[in-house]
Amino acid sequence: MAPSPRQASPELQQVMDECREKINKTLEKMLTKGDWAEAPLWDAMRYGVLNGGKRLRPFLVMQGAKIFGVDEYRARRVGVAVELLHSYSLIHDDLPAMDDADTRRGKPSVHKAYDEATAILAGDALLTLAFEVLSAPETHEDPRVRIELVSELASAAGGHGMVGGQMLDLLGEQEEFDIGTISRLQRLKTGKLIAFCCEAGAILGKANPAHRQALRNYAHDLGMAFQMTDDLLDITGNPAEMGKDAGKDEDAGKATFVSAMGVEAAQSRAQMLCQQAKSHLKIFDYGRADMLHHVADYVLQRRV
Repeated sequence: MAPSPRQASPELQQVMDECREKINKTLEKMLTKGDWAEAPLWDAMRYGVLNGGKRLRPFLVMQGAKIFGVDEYRARRVGVAVELLHSYSLIHDDLPAMDDADTRRGKPSVHKAYDEATAILAGDALLTLAFEVLSAPETHEDPRVRIELVSELASAAGGHGMVGGQMLDLLGEQEEFDIGTISRLQRLKTGKLIAFCCEAGAILGKANPAHRQALRNYAHDLGMAFQMTDDLLDITGNPAEMGKDAGKDEDAGKATFVSAMGVEAAQSRAQMLCQQAKSHLKIFDYGRADMLHHVADYVLQRRV
């Protein structure tokens, strides 16, 4: 029986649930509560991070690390760093100056639950905490590995990565983008961080160049497929299931794969990309990358 289009396969769902629980427990420990004067900032940080979420990016980190026999605790710390950074980006994306979103994961956005200034500071603090986690010796005893993790995540998140993609996203509300520019936008905004997640385990495991390239190629196709399904959900998704408003991209006049290609072409392209992503995993011995195979199917079928 094929898995429901609303959820992952039972096997994948179980492993994702276990990962999410471990990541959430680690996040709770890092984002401690206190009675210090700046406690409202930490309350907002906790609210922005511990408000649900699939933890897909940490899952990719941990599954990639598993291929190379990396200690789970180390992989979990890198996954947590990615989730801290991802949460910062969502808090800032929701601000009135950006996407102006009132809800996130079915709850008021951080700037609605607190205020805009606190939301900005919470995002800033989560971003810097991510690099504090990566640079700590607990993440890896080899400083060269830690430096590479910091460097690669900074590249994925900065002006030639996620932040640059967000700038293009804003410009796309005022300009007509061709499919090439839209592809670049999404590669920067979404794809580069996913690529880091897939390659982080190889960095931790000091994998050979061929294996790293295979994961990089997998991530490129997976990231594009992920964004296409995201664009499709903005048109076809159910707001109650997604925990956020649908149609926001269209209302804002944003350049998306769906606006450039149409629904059917975007669906077809996403299917092709997911198949292509799985083909890059053939380099690994049988069974080593099974969960990454399942993730590609999940990205195509997801409804939230």
